[in-house]
Amino acid sequence: MLLSRGEHWDKGLSTEELQQVMDKVMAWFEGLQEQGKVKAGQPLAPEGRMVSGLSRTVADGPFAESKEVVGGYLLLLADDLEEAVAIAKSCPTLDYGITIEVRPVLEECPVFKRVRDQLALAAA
Repeated sequence: MLLSRGEHWDKGLSTEELQQVMDKVMAWFEGLQEQGKVKAGQPLAPEGRMVSGLSRTVADGPFAESKEVVGGYLLLLADDLEEAVAIAKSCPTLDYGITIEVRPVLEECPVFKRVRDQLALAAA
């Protein structure tokens, strides 16, 4: 999964520059689709809520002014992490300050597996 992070990369670009970048982004995305590499992807709204702790505290966030806000995701069908990194490195918005976090999507939560294994050991 590619997680796109960063500020509004389009700020300060002229109309012509915006069109050129968007053409590059769409060509990149359409190329990935044609190769069968895209499983899903969506932009994420800047507003949301953060839920945390034992008391289930709810706070406003993430905050749009933060450089760490995830702006969207792209779920890939890649053979391995290296292929996903190569795809991320080809994203045109990297030239405009965006960072992309590349993370494998697991079939199972590691905590669930550890708990299941511990319970199996205890029952044996």
